[in-house]
Amino acid sequence: MEEPHRRIRALHTASTLTVYQAYSPEIGLPAIRDGRFPAAWKPDRMTWIKPSFMWMMYRSNWGTSTGQETVLAVEVTRDGFDWALRRACLSSYVRGLHPDRGTWQRDLKRAPARVQWDPERDLHLRPLPHRSLQLGLSGEASSRYANEWIVSIRDVTPLAHEIHALVSSGEPDSATRLLPREQEYPASDELLAHLRP
Repeated sequence: MEEPHRRIRALHTASTLTVYQAYSPEIGLPAIRDGRFPAAWKPDRMTWIKPSFMWMMYRSNWGTSTGQETVLAVEVTRDGFDWALRRACLSSYVRGLHPDRGTWQRDLKRAPARVQWDPERDLHLRPLPHRSLQLGLSGEASSRYANEWIVSIRDVTPLAHEIHALVSSGEPDSATRLLPREQEYPASDELLAHLRP
């Protein structure tokens, strides 16, 4: 079956969805220990959450980039994630989807969340033809994320390193078996209509 150009693929349950972030150990390790972000985590900055494990691997270079050595799997409520999608704005102007550039700029400024569709990645971190969602949270959305939506925070840094080691040693099948089982997230057309060009 052909992969849709844009869709949300994620590890999810009936009530939660897993997103990925990578931080320095100063933020990541206390978050893992306490199940919430420490005081060093700045809620006033935009934070990007990624439902795609492989996109996080690309972004953090398998958890080896400076400041991204600790890879977190953050389980959030689907209600919270959907709240952000409903109030999100695309991070770039799309003719036909937005009435005009000025309207889009005003919407983007007001929106507590923004969406980017970035190329999904394969095991060698090469871009694939289909795209996965990144969700940027700021203001109210960032605060709700940190204080209301988080169900659990797990350390997946060892998993990232194990998969990378298998890829590097020419064992792609073994690496693939360890990947999180991401499936299409059942977001309604109504929820995504303003976010899919």
